[in-house]
Amino acid sequence: MSIIETLKDRSETRIFKAVFPNTTNHYDTLFGGATLHLMDEASFICATRFSRKKVVTVSTDKIDFTTPIPQGTIIELIARVDKVGRTSCVVKTEVFMEDMYSDSREKVVTGYFTFVAVGDDKKPIPIID
Repeated sequence: MSIIETLKDRSETRIFKAVFPNTTNHYDTLFGGATLHLMDEASFICATRFSRKKVVTVSTDKIDFTTPIPQGTIIELIARVDKVGRTSCVVKTEVFMEDMYSDSREKVVTGYFTFVAVGDDKKPIPIID
């Protein structure tokens, strides 16, 4: 297995959250902005664990919200490095919804977040040595 594949495996990040009323909209579903916040956080942690360098979000791409996430469910965010460039990486982040009281589980959001590694001067540096 290549070093990049090993780093991808070791940096996969999983976060679980319960959907409480303070994160929902007037339809009692998880607010889209809250979802994006959680996805950016999970993908940031993943990119940082992958590179062990300072990284910044430079873009998001193709965020697909396929199913509303109701209050009272559990979500799992899974972030994994999908592509690696010279100074950047793309993290695919998926959100899965689970019913609290059954085995029901469904993928409900997918998005891609691009991060660039930066030095102390805030200029791009190689993402891996």
